[in-house]
Parts: sequence; structure tokens; C-alpha cells
Amino acid sequence: QVTLAESGGGSVQAGGSLTLSCSGSGDILSEHYMAWFRDTPHNGLEGVAGISSRGSVIHYDDAVKGRFTISRDFGTNTIHLQMSRLKPEDTATYYCAAVTSEPFTWRERAGYRFFGQGTRVTVSS
Repeated sequence: QVTLAESGGGSVQAGGSLTLSCSGSGDILSEHYMAWFRDTPHNGLEGVAGISSRGSVIHYDDAVKGRFTISRDFGTNTIHLQMSRLKPEDTATYYCAAVTSEPFTWRERAGYRFFGQGTRVTVSS
């Protein structure tokens, strides 16, 4: 069983940066494939980035590639999402998700067993 908690959301102007964090309790997150999703009114819940249990395989949605970086901190059982050059369309509630083995399709919600409560990111133009 894993309990996930996101933090780091907030309001920022376009072009700015934010770093989201997801901490886990219960099982060790390094034993799970992890991902960040976001929920927007126009796109619904979409996968943003995913990282394998050892951090060796990383996926990004094309919309954030080159601007967002997902990473693991094995010492603190935490994953991060560094977001730079933020755009108004990045405005969303961001969720971290976990599953014990890499999903067939990393960006599909159905492949994940655990989700956090979300953290809100607002980017103003």
C-alpha cells in the first residue's frame, strides 16, 4: 500500500518555474514506476511524465518535453517534477501516481494503482 502526497503547487507568471514534489509513505517508491498526471478542463487527465523504478527510463508528453524534468530522490523516497518556461496551458491540478511495474502505456490512468490528492498549478499570462 502506498500513500502519495504532492506539494509545491502555486501561482506563477508565464515563463516562470515551479518544482513539484511527491512523497510516499508505506511502500518504498523506488519499487514503483511513478508518473505525473495533470487534469485540465480541455484535456481531462493526461500523463505528463513517467519514470521507471530505477530512474533509467523516462517518458515525457510532447507538450512538456524540454521544459519539464522528472527525477527521483531515493534518499527521501520522493519524486520531483521541475517545470520551467511555464505556459498558461500548463495550468492544471497535478497528481503523482504509482504502480508496482511499468504500465503497458505509461500515460494511461488505468495503469496506475495509487494516486495522490493533487496540487494546483496556475500560470498567468
